[in-house]
Amino acid sequence: MEAPSFVFLSLLLILTATTTSAQLTRGFYNNVCPNVEQLVRSAVNQKFQQTFVTAPATLRLFFHDCFVRGCDASVLIQSPNNKAEKDHPDDISLAGDGFDTVVKAKAAVDRDPNCRNKVSCADILALATRDVVNLAGGPFYNVELGRRDGRISTLAGVQHNLPGPNFNLNQLNSMFSLHGLSQTDMIALS
Repeated sequence: MEAPSFVFLSLLLILTATTTSAQLTRGFYNNVCPNVEQLVRSAVNQKFQQTFVTAPATLRLFFHDCFVRGCDASVLIQSPNNKAEKDHPDDISLAGDGFDTVVKAKAAVDRDPNCRNKVSCADILALATRDVVNLAGGPFYNVELGRRDGRISTLAGVQHNLPGPNFNLNQLNSMFSLHGLSQTDMIALS
């Protein structure tokens, strides 16, 4: 594996492991939805064939989700009064294709009667991100599953948790360091 792929893979593994109090394992859904990875991969592949924007949009959505409350899919939560994470000015620019990728993957999973309402959106987002990275020419990597979906999503939760457009190098390094990421990881993600 060449160095850039290794750095990128390391970065995604660190983000993927960032979760909210769940024990992550391979085969977490083996007893309830053993084909979850194939269902997600198929839906993501179909979406990717429609538009290449699917890859960067999904990766950016995953990054925003993981940096705010951990990888809990709280960025997907809708608010009737526009006060959820996705309504924050830092998240307004998230491309709809990232959200659509997760919605389509979740629908594919839920079409299987054995899987319906048993797989977290947080795990679907992590799997979808792995799949778009791979479809875009990046590495394939295993994703441990068992994330729980967040139930809290607020504008205030985003404040000071995502890098600002005017951040200098020291500020960026500091923010990424808080999440266990190095400057090399930051560059790979950027």
